Order: sequence, then C-alpha cells, then structure tokens
Amino acid sequence: MKNSKLIEATIDFVKQTLNGAEGGHDWFHTERVFKTAKLISNSEKVDTLVVRLAALLHDIADPKFHNGDESVGPKIAKEFLESREVGTYIIEHVVNIIKHMSFKNSLEKKQSIFTSKELHVVQDADRLDAIGAIGIARAFNYGGFKNRELYNPNVSPNLNMTKEEYKKSNTPTINHFYEKLLLLKDKMNTETGKKLAEKRHQYMLGFLEQFYSEWSPSKISQLRKT
Repeated sequence: MKNSKLIEATIDFVKQTLNGAEGGHDWFHTERVFKTAKLISNSEKVDTLVVRLAALLHDIADPKFHNGDESVGPKIAKEFLESREVGTYIIEHVVNIIKHMSFKNSLEKKQSIFTSKELHVVQDADRLDAIGAIGIARAFNYGGFKNRELYNPNVSPNLNMTKEEYKKSNTPTINHFYEKLLLLKDKMNTETGKKLAEKRHQYMLGFLEQFYSEWSPSKISQLRKT
C-alpha cells in the first residue's frame, strides 16, 4: 500500500474508533498531534511514515479509558497495521512509540531504554497539546468528565508521585498543572518543541495567576513560580 493511501486509511480508522470519545482525547486531539508532529519533523531527520502513523495511533485506546490497561492501545495499533500489510520494522517502531511516549512512564524509577528520534517528535507533539490554551481546556474538560473539583486550597499537589499514584489520582484539576502540565516545558526533546512549549508555558502561568486572583480577590496571588 502506498504511504498516502495508508495514512488516509489510518485517519479513517482513527476517526471511526474515536467517535464519541471524551473531548480532550478525541479525533481532534489526534489531528492536532498529527499536524504538530509533521511540523516538528520538518526540522528533524526522522522516518516521516513512522512519525505520522504513531501520531495518528498514539491515543487509539488511552489507558485511562480502559481501566488503566496499557496494552490495549499498542495491541489495536499493531492489529490495524498488520491488516494493512505494513512492514514488521515499521509496526514494531510505531508500537514501541505508543508504549513509551506517555508522561506517566517518566515517573517510573526504572525507565525503558527504548528511544528514537521518531518517539521524540511524537512525544513533543502530544505534550504540546497538553499545555497552553488548548491544554487548559483539555484539563478542565477531563476534570469535568471525571466530576473533579476545579480547585481545593486544602488539597496540595503531589510533586513526587509514582506512576501508580499518578494513574489513580483524582485530585482537583488545578493540581494537575503542578503535577504534570507545568513540568512538560522542560521535558521537550526537540528544539522546535522547546520553542513552542515556552510560549504555551507562559500562557498557563498567566492563567493560574488570574485564576487565583479571582478565587481570592483580596489575597496576593498564590501562583507558585515555576
């Protein structure tokens, strides 16, 4: 199958699979990651087919919507690519990217040795969609989906979470900024990713300052300098 036809088929498959998904992890999230990954690829020496396939399939079955099972997404991606008679090397590479790109994996003491430039590109694209204006919108959309508090001044962020603690966390959405979103700027892999992340990071800091000023108008901003 020609690459263009494969990408078209993958897009159709992802759209169909994610139909009705939670708004922060739907087709439009995947589409943004796909476009950003292509943008970052312009400045990196990578296998663009691997990048595009991994970007499209990275959230085909997010573990948080499958009882925390991290094997579902890679399995679905593998079976789809095999059905399209994609080469074994490409399938293995795409599946490895999906397995290893999540933020929560960075919380493990023993991290996988798998890495590739393609992983770095897709990982940056996905992390960029978690920060800035869209990242804020996605965080509160998911918080609403899980019926979480917006903010609770009596619940402090856990800045030393393990992977399992992160997966089970149900703390207020504002805490998520400190436990993940504000950390992503310094976890970018590519130069393009770093540049794009800086502006989005600053936007989040401004949002938090405004949020705290509205929550307690008579108090000095509680914004933690990050």
